[in-house]
Amino acid sequence: MKTLSLGLLVVTSLLFFSFKPLKLEDKSSKTTIYMQQKDSVLRHVVLFKFKAEASEDKIKNVENAFKALPSKIPQIISYEWGLNNSPEGLSKGFTHCFFLTFNSEEDRAIYLPHPDHKAFGALLKTILDDVLVVDYWTK
Repeated sequence: MKTLSLGLLVVTSLLFFSFKPLKLEDKSSKTTIYMQQKDSVLRHVVLFKFKAEASEDKIKNVENAFKALPSKIPQIISYEWGLNNSPEGLSKGFTHCFFLTFNSEEDRAIYLPHPDHKAFGALLKTILDDVLVVDYWTK
């Protein structure tokens, strides 16, 4: 009996962890929710378009301030950034891409209202023309 119970537990566990993300649809609000996979991480992609009159010094200050956030907010487990160099001409004026990684939505929820993140956002008020943010679970 113990062998049968243990066998069922192993098979159930294997089936549970081998499934792809579960897609749930809420018919009343037409919302689709994707559940995270085991071992996936939450990516937070931020694109900046600066005003034409933004000085190089102020833009450099923003770059440095964003780069400092992972040392101030431990929930950021990975950070990278770069300048657009796409030859396609589809950037719509967005020049800077910042790429943060979180282990969970709870970690992102700590990051968003974090005082250091808010202070960083205050630097952008006078020089940012537009921002685009996309978050996703890796597959």
